[in-house]
Amino acid sequence: MKLRVPSDFFFKGHGLGNDYFVLKQGRIGFRLTPYAIRLLCDRHKGIGSDGILLHVKSAKADAGLRIYNPDGSEAQKSGNGARIFALYLSRYGLPGRKSYSIETPGGMIRAKLENGLITVDMGRVSFKSKDLPMRGRNREAVMEKLRIGSSVVRFTGLSVGNPHAVIFVNSLSRPQALRLGPKIENNPLFPERTNVQFAKVVSRSRIKALIWERGAGETLASGSSACAVAAAARKLGYARPDVSIEMQGGTLRISIDPDWNLTMTGPAVEVAAGIISNDLVRRLKSSAQAS
Repeated sequence: MKLRVPSDFFFKGHGLGNDYFVLKQGRIGFRLTPYAIRLLCDRHKGIGSDGILLHVKSAKADAGLRIYNPDGSEAQKSGNGARIFALYLSRYGLPGRKSYSIETPGGMIRAKLENGLITVDMGRVSFKSKDLPMRGRNREAVMEKLRIGSSVVRFTGLSVGNPHAVIFVNSLSRPQALRLGPKIENNPLFPERTNVQFAKVVSRSRIKALIWERGAGETLASGSSACAVAAAARKLGYARPDVSIEMQGGTLRISIDPDWNLTMTGPAVEVAAGIISNDLVRRLKSSAQAS
């Protein structure tokens, strides 16, 4: 069954408090310029969200997905975004199904809806510095030193289709995460910037984390960040192959197979579905013409 999505339709959902809304390419009356993205994501003047998920056509999968950060930049992959997008597909995009293949700039993923949860195959993790990317010779970016002002932090760098720097700490400090997060994100070592996670190992099956997202800042939860924390912990011998990652917005379950393929399981919740008002569409059109 195929449901016709009306012009300027949007779907909004959240995954553990990390919220996105979905638009469909060809069904919106404006261009998604960086200014338009920032306006739409503005919580006072737009719809308000941590980013935009754009439903596009794909020759390789059931649907294509492009992901935009609230600062107007584009992301390669989003775990929470993937679950929200799968929920949208099940209700409005390609309804009546329980599993979907989704093509993202960060690689192909598969999502399955079952018992109120959504499981996403997030692909294979790489610890190679060239895959993040990071400057310097190609190496496994495990427990690397990084000087931030007068401080030195150790991080494990990895890619799950987008870049991450995971820092294990003895105690979590939100002020420290807010202070160091943007400095690490924009450090010259990472030519395309990076997501940053501060993680505390509670046990081999449970880890707590604070998230600083590239292009978005502090977020309550992040699916790809949860995957990164689990993978880094497994690489360093801190965790089992199945581990719960607890973030401010809630918990995701991450599984890692012997070949380092990652599977994420967690909820996604519909918040709203509707039509963007004519007033806002006119502003978005005028912003596109001015850019």
